[in-house]
Amino acid sequence: MSATIEVKYFNSFLLRKTVEGTTDVPAYKPSTSTPSRNWIIEESRIKGRFNGVSVGFGPRAYLVSENNTGSIRFNSLIYSGIFNSRTGVNDTNVFPAGEDISRSLDPQNGSIQKLYAENTNLTIFQEDKVSRALIDKDAIYSAEGSAITTSGAMVIGQIIPYAGKYGISQDPGSFAVYGYRKYFTDRKRNAVLRLSQDGITEISSYGMRDFFRDELNNLDGGSGQIGTIKGGWDIHAKSYVTSFQPWELNPTTDSNYKTLAYDERPQGWISFYNYKPSQIFSLKNNFYTTNGNKIYQHYIGSYNNFYGISQPATVTLIFNPKVSMSKNFSTINYEGTNGWKVESIVSDATEFDTVSGNPTAFADSAIPIASYEEGQYVINGSTIVTPLDSSWDSLTISGGYFIQRYGFNRKENKYMSAIKNNSQPQPQEVLYGESVSGIKGYLVTVKLSTDSTTDPNGKKELFAVSSNYVESSY
Repeated sequence: MSATIEVKYFNSFLLRKTVEGTTDVPAYKPSTSTPSRNWIIEESRIKGRFNGVSVGFGPRAYLVSENNTGSIRFNSLIYSGIFNSRTGVNDTNVFPAGEDISRSLDPQNGSIQKLYAENTNLTIFQEDKVSRALIDKDAIYSAEGSAITTSGAMVIGQIIPYAGKYGISQDPGSFAVYGYRKYFTDRKRNAVLRLSQDGITEISSYGMRDFFRDELNNLDGGSGQIGTIKGGWDIHAKSYVTSFQPWELNPTTDSNYKTLAYDERPQGWISFYNYKPSQIFSLKNNFYTTNGNKIYQHYIGSYNNFYGISQPATVTLIFNPKVSMSKNFSTINYEGTNGWKVESIVSDATEFDTVSGNPTAFADSAIPIASYEEGQYVINGSTIVTPLDSSWDSLTISGGYFIQRYGFNRKENKYMSAIKNNSQPQPQEVLYGESVSGIKGYLVTVKLSTDSTTDPNGKKELFAVSSNYVESSY
């Protein structure tokens, strides 16, 4: 049995009412308290005339979705209508389903973490892939493989992936851009990356591969405790600054972080910094970082002062000439401004022996060397600050201690000092400790830092560091 069905809608719900004598369609009786103005009648015949021309039962203006749950498409893009403030057109809430307004990427590459619009392209950063989408145009490839760009009505055109299995992981905060270069990190692959006109380059491999491998692996504390990575462009120094901040129980007092900068001119990582930023950004040729609820401008005021705390600048060097020859390093020299001192000089391990049942590496070390003006004296390894004096003095104070100044001497605007051995006596060693001048080894590690008395807030430069050595044998 068939009959004409009158279709009605009440508050976006489909209502059906059957004609008398039919039994194949369930009946619906609306509540008597329902206002009649809420009824919207949809006719299947033109003008509702009896026996009039009937329209096809195709798409309808109102449909009922039986599945009212939301879904997250983490790998898809969708765009709305236009916004024009001059004409008052605001269609940002309009998503016409009848038009091709969505683009989907490979879900195997993870979710979309970052979008960056540049000229007429859109750079898309997924967790495991970086792609670019053409805007208002599409690319058609010729038989030779070259792309021919053509315009079209679409907003998001063809999606073209960059070469290499790299992504931004889940750290969109590490993204920074300057000119045509973009910088970001990929903690899943222990890499810091640069996206430029020649594609993706792993800049973490420029002399720092082991460092980034260890630091990126140590970011996560386990049990869902995830560290963060901050990144930004230093417009003043023209460098990319990134900060690795592992998860900490008390983030306000922790010091387990690494903040460092990459410079394109030497193509290397130029410096570590003693500050932990919450955000990193540049504005009008000035470089800013935030810490908590405070904002700081860099490169003004005192040197080596970050967030109101003054800390010395340090430089660690390795002297290793003629790697296969054992040497005796006798002096330490540097070119630069005054105010540098040597905190430590340590040679490589010369041999291993057992002390108290534990294997111990024997290495020579030197007495710390004071800066030229700081005038430090050494008493049995302890340091005493005395009036400025650049000469060698032999004095006697109360108690009969022998005092000898040990520091740099300036000659022809170069600073130099002898290395005085301060090693502990080793078994079967004839001459040891302060009776020996210089340090033996294949290489030595030297750590220099700025002092706290020579123009503490001033600028201090270091151009070159060297050492005189002679061939030796064990």
